[in-house]
Amino acid sequence: MSTIDSSETVADRLAYVEARIAKAERGAGRPAGSVRLVAVSKTHEAEAVREAIAAGQRRFGENRVQEAEGKFPALKAEFPDLELHLIGPLQTNKVKEAVALFDVIETVDREKLAAAIARASEAQGRRPRCFVQVNTGEEPQKAGCLPGETDALVALCRDTYKLDVVGLMCIPPVEEEPSLHFALLGKLAARNGLSELSMGMSHDYETAVRLGATYVRVGTAIFGARAYPTP
Repeated sequence: MSTIDSSETVADRLAYVEARIAKAERGAGRPAGSVRLVAVSKTHEAEAVREAIAAGQRRFGENRVQEAEGKFPALKAEFPDLELHLIGPLQTNKVKEAVALFDVIETVDREKLAAAIARASEAQGRRPRCFVQVNTGEEPQKAGCLPGETDALVALCRDTYKLDVVGLMCIPPVEEEPSLHFALLGKLAARNGLSELSMGMSHDYETAVRLGATYVRVGTAIFGARAYPTP
């Protein structure tokens, strides 16, 4: 399934991705089920999410707080076992809403954001799990702390702001070999005693599984091409 077949359903594509993850787990000598799939539903309607839910998927990822607020409160009320991940950059003026809605925030990348999450978590009595996002390619246009800043930011998040930091996340540069970035993220996580690695998307998730990913974020391979609004 190198291209999306319009005759295939969300359930078909979801099953295919799950089978490929399982195959990659076996090839890497990892236990079955050690990699969790985050189905990235950004820009897709709630109906597509419902199709994935009907096929058994319970873990979803969204890039924008406002878009997720339009889809997921009703879905989470109907399906209380859904787990929602924020996988896009988070502005501090959206932190209260993010803490209220998301179970996992994967894009903590600076102290100011960590402090805002801590304040909102205390005010709401809700403590989402957090990943520190690392800009492994040191790309100026991309979110994430630099690799050399990771240890200090993890320590701040844990010790000063008492966030529930469970792992690291990265998005490798498009034009570079992803395995180099996945290996780097794994080393940084191990050095900080973090067991979770969120890495790998539709085009490289099998490579990520081989290099230790515990979460892979797959959207297009499940939901098809994204329909962005016309400017």
